[in-house]
Amino acid sequence: MRREDGRSAPGDDVEAVLDELYALPPSDFVARREERAARARTRRRAQDARRIHAARRPTLAGWAANLLRRSRPDEARRFLELGRALREAYATLDPGGLKELSAQRRRIVSEMSRQAAALAREAGHPLSDAVVRDVETTLRAVLADPEAAAVWEAGRVEGVLTPPSEFGAEAVAAAPARREPPAPARTPRGGTAAARRKDTAARRKDAAAERRRAELRERAARAREERRAAEARLGERRAAREEAAAALAEAGEREREAGERVAALEEQLDRARTERERARSGVGEARERDRTAARDLAGAEREAAAAARRADKAEQAEQAEQAERGGA
Repeated sequence: MRREDGRSAPGDDVEAVLDELYALPPSDFVARREERAARARTRRRAQDARRIHAARRPTLAGWAANLLRRSRPDEARRFLELGRALREAYATLDPGGLKELSAQRRRIVSEMSRQAAALAREAGHPLSDAVVRDVETTLRAVLADPEAAAVWEAGRVEGVLTPPSEFGAEAVAAAPARREPPAPARTPRGGTAAARRKDTAARRKDAAAERRRAELRERAARAREERRAAEARLGERRAAREEAAAALAEAGEREREAGERVAALEEQLDRARTERERARSGVGEARERDRTAARDLAGAEREAAAAARRADKAEQAEQAEQAERGGA
């Protein structure tokens, strides 16, 4: 519904609806989503309805991460700033900065995971150890991946967010500073042919080793990307499974309620059938009484007619006798 100034009425804005949905516990998500989507369809906002309906139910870990983001805005802002600093330090390979930021990362991820667990427990949804680990994984992804950071900053995490790779600041901090490879030793002028061949073989071996390292790096990058894609699919499947389980629970509840109504109606039907049988029995008895009464009535009518005829004859005989007496 639009107001006269052209803006959406309060409660109709899609972004506000999505914020509302992702603030809900997973158990309440689907019912409220369908309610809001139906409301948008009723108000002829088909595109908004499709977007609302497309919102995926968050896992318990995703909901806890969103709850942390909304309930601790100051800590969340500092956490996002730490992530930007870590990514910058990682990109520039600053070992000193990485070492200091890595310590902050471990401490803050652990502390914020505990806060998320406490908030979820206060909201009536305690987290298992496995779910807490998923929250920690999500927070590490927020530090490592700007896209994950944007999703968490919006408060719309659906499942477990995973870093794009092993974002191990400690490993980078421990690595030696980048330096140019040493130049191959030059063969003294007038060196032997064997020495020159040995030098050439060494250069070829170094080149082959560098190609091998490049292949391994490329293979590792592909493997990390495949793992990330697989973990993303796993998160989607988990969310879909939880959504299907919630839908199954709702359908089971509706089936139970319908079964109770059917049982009540069947009981009423049994009582009505019993009453109908009794009524049929009463109709038979009444019909028999009616036939008996009809026969008795017919007999009485015949007797009354015969009595009337006898009375008429008696009266006629009496009148005839009186007439004879008068003539005499």
